[in-house]
Amino acid sequence: MGFTGHVALVTGAGSGMGRLSAWRLAAQGVKVAAIDVDEAGLDRAARHAPMIRPFVADVRDTDAIEQIVKEVEADLGPIDRVVNAAAIAPTARLLDAPAADIRRVMEINYGGVVNVTMATLPGMIERGHGDLIQFGSLAGWLPSPHFGAYSATKAAVVSFSETLAHECAGTGVRFVCVCPPVVDTPMLDQVGAGAPPGFDRVPAIQPEAVLEAIEDALERGQFLVFPGRGTPTLWRLRRFTPGLVWKLIDRAQRP
Repeated sequence: MGFTGHVALVTGAGSGMGRLSAWRLAAQGVKVAAIDVDEAGLDRAARHAPMIRPFVADVRDTDAIEQIVKEVEADLGPIDRVVNAAAIAPTARLLDAPAADIRRVMEINYGGVVNVTMATLPGMIERGHGDLIQFGSLAGWLPSPHFGAYSATKAAVVSFSETLAHECAGTGVRFVCVCPPVVDTPMLDQVGAGAPPGFDRVPAIQPEAVLEAIEDALERGQFLVFPGRGTPTLWRLRRFTPGLVWKLIDRAQRP
């Protein structure tokens, strides 16, 4: 069936997976409401694709998100697809990170997903169609040292999204929660000095592979999708042999 909608809303559209998602949708003739706190990044995204309308906002701001959704639907039309890609990925050992920093990651990565979802999903359900695409991560299933805060947020996104998908079964809305491994995007720049030993040896998949996996999952009616060679195997190992996975993680992080 593919995506036949006319209006999409994409968060984290100033860079990385969000920007690429916005560009791809715009190339299909879709009007894209692009949200990010990065005004310069949004400007670059919009200059590349005139179908993109930028909105500078923090996904943590519930009122701002609700106002943007009202404005988009009044000016551009009903929202047919939502892509929740906004996230940050600071790294540190949990006991070395201030509690406020850990909460901030949760407020953006998970709280932002909640805000955007709750502002857009009821309308899609009422209209009987739409796509809700949530960006989880393999890290949400596979916690590791130095990524504890980030992993917790992605685990929350997965649980929230899976429950929501089951609660909304039969409404006509398609749900996907994509859980990629490391992806070659500017988010890697946030990892920096806080990365665990050996992280620089972890191969990163290309963002295009993630988007192609999302579209394939939508077509097949699959909720969870694990793009990248070997990603589904790691997910299964974590589920069935968690002790072995921790041994592998410790071995990989040896200097």
